[in-house]
Amino acid sequence: MTGTVRLRWKLLWLAVALVLVAGIGFLLRPVSYLMGWLYLEEDLGGVESRTVQAEGYGVHYLAEGPASGPVVVLVHGLGSRAEDWRNLAPYLARAGFRVYIPDLPGYGRSQKPVDFSYSVRDEAAVVVGFLDAMGLKQVELGGWSMGGWVVALIAADHPERVSRLMLFDAAGLDVKPLWNTGLFTPDSPQQLDQLDALLMPDPPHVPAFLARDIVRISRRDGWVIQRAAASMLTAHDATDNLLPRLKMPVLIVWGARDRIIPLDQGQTIHWLIPQSQLSVIAGCGYLAPLQCSAAIGPEMVAFARH
Repeated sequence: MTGTVRLRWKLLWLAVALVLVAGIGFLLRPVSYLMGWLYLEEDLGGVESRTVQAEGYGVHYLAEGPASGPVVVLVHGLGSRAEDWRNLAPYLARAGFRVYIPDLPGYGRSQKPVDFSYSVRDEAAVVVGFLDAMGLKQVELGGWSMGGWVVALIAADHPERVSRLMLFDAAGLDVKPLWNTGLFTPDSPQQLDQLDALLMPDPPHVPAFLARDIVRISRRDGWVIQRAAASMLTAHDATDNLLPRLKMPVLIVWGARDRIIPLDQGQTIHWLIPQSQLSVIAGCGYLAPLQCSAAIGPEMVAFARH
């Protein structure tokens, strides 16, 4: 066997070994592989990934759209991350808006300080600090679920910073959940199935190896969500009394089949904000901004343009 042939065989076996290692790695840590693929898609799609200091914490954020465009800032919800806006943000970017999407402290690729309260009030302060750090004097501000609560606090406390407000299946009213909030940190594949049934109508089957990895991460990082949920359940910063004070235009978007924050709460928010408009997305649940972007995107852009 010549040296060239032996080299080819070595390269072949090396390639096979790499494929096997990657396959085993994917089976053991599929979430890391899937997130890595998502990050690669962002890079290839021109989405910027940066970190800035806000209120003393390292806050990671995504940015897309023309740098000179009018600014929209989108804030994710409990247990979420900036990437969960990935289906809606491109509608704004293609329409000429500059979109900034921070990971709140404790989530995504932002710092996870152990001495932070993770209350909506303190998260709101960090978002304002993010606006300051980025030199953003006034923005259109959108928030989903807990993020909707965060941006409502900002709009009430700093109305000069918010030209338009968008609330997507927003939390914040003084209403106790009728479901087990502990499911947001599932401790077993069975609890994960129960959570998925709350999050979306007709949830897809989650393979066992992926469910195990999600549960592993929940056990590792769930303390952030538990601390945030405990603070939210006190209703200390409930929005019932502050929503009527808002003067800027407000778009409210709600999944008609939301079981986490039911539609009647969206209708209450609409009633509390006389100048708001309510858009109900048929057939969609709590994950409407992620799963029903085709129905939401054009309406969101039309609202932002006015």
